[in-house]
Amino acid sequence: MVCLSKVLFELTNGKMAKQKTIFFCQNCGASSAKWIGNCPSCKEWNTYVEEVVEKSSPAQVPAWVGDKAQDTQGVPKRIATLEAGVDQRIETPDAEFNRVLGGGIVNGSLVLIGGEPGIGKSTLLLQIALRLDRRVLYISGEESESQLKMRADRLGIANEACYILAATDLQSIFKEIKKLQPEILIVDSIQTLFTRTIESTPGSISQIRECTGQLLRYAKDSGTPVFLIGHITKDGHIAGPKVLEHMVDTVLQFEGDRHHVYRILRAVKNRFGSASELGIYEMAGEGLREVLNPSEVLISESSDQLSGISITAALEGVRPLLIETQALVSTAVYGTPQRNANGYDLRRLNMLLAVLEKRCGFKLGIQDVFVNVAGGLRLDDPGSDLGIAAAILSSYENIPLSRSAAFVGEIGLSGEVRAVSRIEQRISEAEKLGLEEVILSKRNLKNPIQTSVKLIGVNNIMDVAEYLFG
Repeated sequence: MVCLSKVLFELTNGKMAKQKTIFFCQNCGASSAKWIGNCPSCKEWNTYVEEVVEKSSPAQVPAWVGDKAQDTQGVPKRIATLEAGVDQRIETPDAEFNRVLGGGIVNGSLVLIGGEPGIGKSTLLLQIALRLDRRVLYISGEESESQLKMRADRLGIANEACYILAATDLQSIFKEIKKLQPEILIVDSIQTLFTRTIESTPGSISQIRECTGQLLRYAKDSGTPVFLIGHITKDGHIAGPKVLEHMVDTVLQFEGDRHHVYRILRAVKNRFGSASELGIYEMAGEGLREVLNPSEVLISESSDQLSGISITAALEGVRPLLIETQALVSTAVYGTPQRNANGYDLRRLNMLLAVLEKRCGFKLGIQDVFVNVAGGLRLDDPGSDLGIAAAILSSYENIPLSRSAAFVGEIGLSGEVRAVSRIEQRISEAEKLGLEEVILSKRNLKNPIQTSVKLIGVNNIMDVAEYLFG
């Protein structure tokens, strides 16, 4: 009775303020003052969860208080008087990882890596941590220390400078960080961490945002690179609020099929390099192996002459790749013709089919058309249009194309084959793999190109069809 009377007295006198709560969408991070069944932002159902955003108790000490934490406010300065920062990078023994990051790990950077469960995110970062000749702290909120030791033994790499910490409390983690002073910090995963300054469950929108913000302050204050592993939603997006991707410096996606051996590390956002780079790995029993020449992997070595297969030279970032494109054209027996594209934009495929029917006279409107890009890649380069169109025509006529020819060119609505950028690098990649011909736009041949590959210039898609089939 005494305790109840005391609570009622404090409530009456305003000493115990009511906790402030807001409903957050667990899919996209949108907020609402009340519960909503259907999220107006992402249109998902039953994703709103109530979270505490303001506590009645006094605020606790922040998780990270560094040397520069108190000096958070500055004064305006003329840009001419400022000194440019030095872009210091840490090169790892992994050449593909360095390429995707733009040349290595930048000091003080915050990198977020997302991917499906079991795809190999933890294996990739643990492998890099064990191969680095620096003091690395690997924080695991999902696996125990013995599990990580088993994985390290399987990788077969020994490193005395790699430390493991199985913890989820951010305050406790920062205490160990101040003792150890690591040169690189890895967090697996950001959804498992929680801070006592927020009264929400681990993995909630508020916890993810607050923990990421404190790790960001730590990275910028101490100059220590921080890697965060993030879960993804069923739509393939990184779980948590969208602001999470804006807070970090670099966002990497680790893609691939768990039933196949090849994995793709793709840069989605990078403040220190190209945002369209990718690295290719092969999953083996002893870990991930770098694929230094992806073109050899992306082109099948089958000696069978089959129709509907062509080779195109595409650009991924600054790297030229020879990629095999496959097409299947068959009679539509189920009424409405089907259009399906795997690794290629479906709307662009519909445009190419309309151009081929209008400008070349191929009756593709009554045909099922399926397009696939080998190796699990996604082609965004317009220079791959000619390769896709050649594969479609080959399947339609049931005539195989030469396996020693590559197709490079962008196709316009009038059927013209437009010139593409960096044609010398594409031709050089074709020459390196032993190809004999490159079919390209005549506009790319205005300047002489020194190569042993035979260059065949075309003006439009009709010239291509005539060259292929007479």
